[in-house]
Amino acid sequence: MRDAARGFFWWDGDVLVVNILGKPQASRDAIGKVRGDQLKVSVTATPEDGGATDHMVRFLAREFGVAAAAIEVVFGRMSVNKQLRITRPARLPAVFDGPGGAG
Repeated sequence: MRDAARGFFWWDGDVLVVNILGKPQASRDAIGKVRGDQLKVSVTATPEDGGATDHMVRFLAREFGVAAAAIEVVFGRMSVNKQLRITRPARLPAVFDGPGGAG
């Protein structure tokens, strides 16, 4: 269960749970800044039939050093507001070390 004090991510055993604010149709794929209790993630894909979310999962898989199958979309497949579960990430992007990320 999540509480408001956790920030945009927390650990559930060896699973990293992340709240995402997606931005489809961006100029490039990028992990952005923390916005409240969400991490902004931009992707170049268009938001059609979940395509932007699928693209985001593939992009984030590379960033976290996991297979795309290790990332579960808990909710938000067709929305900009998402929650992802990443099983055993091999690495964490720098934003997870900064303020707002004390998971």
